[in-house]
Amino acid sequence: MRRHQLLIAALIAAFAVPSATAYAQGRRDPDADARKQQEEASKKKKRSEEWGDNQAPLQALRNAGPCPFVKSLYDAARYVEFKDNREASANVGWSGEIQGISAGCQYKDDKPIEVTLQVLFELGKGPQATGREKTYHYWIAVTDRNKAILAKQEFDLTVKFPEGQDRVYITENIGQIVIPRASIATSGSNFEVLVGFDVTPQMAAFNRDGKRFRLNVGQAASNTPNP
Repeated sequence: MRRHQLLIAALIAAFAVPSATAYAQGRRDPDADARKQQEEASKKKKRSEEWGDNQAPLQALRNAGPCPFVKSLYDAARYVEFKDNREASANVGWSGEIQGISAGCQYKDDKPIEVTLQVLFELGKGPQATGREKTYHYWIAVTDRNKAILAKQEFDLTVKFPEGQDRVYITENIGQIVIPRASIATSGSNFEVLVGFDVTPQMAAFNRDGKRFRLNVGQAASNTPNP
């Protein structure tokens, strides 16, 4: 398991997301008010018991709004090298796939949004791969809701395949992504966090067309990609 620290300071134009809440006016129910006060007191007591007088860790803080949407970019979620650019299982060198992303965020008041990521990679060694070590390159980007890239950083992932194995799994922990907010009204829903391999235009087209090979391609029986 690997751990990184990442600071992305995006220079963001003002995103003011106004919100309005409509309240129905009517006769107040004294019993309902009493029940509400009792529920609030119970919640406050529970929070006090859980948090005590000590400062709560980030994971326990309540957010001021929703977290940014975190996902892998479809065109860059897989990495497949082909010898001589011929799309056949026998021609695959190194391959990789983003198998899963776990994410969490914390922010309150007018503080920046702090996002943590855990990315699971499945990496493969095909019949045309030479040696047992490969350095993959991947990136993490922060975009606004209009898909404009606000910040992007690249990472190296060096993998050594054990003797006799053509597939490994590696988890990358990204310690912290910090996204400044223009104002207290700017919520996490204004942003996306994207993860992807550094791929060539040919690899991106291969992914975009929905073609794929299993990562243990050395054992694949078919010489044509699956649609």
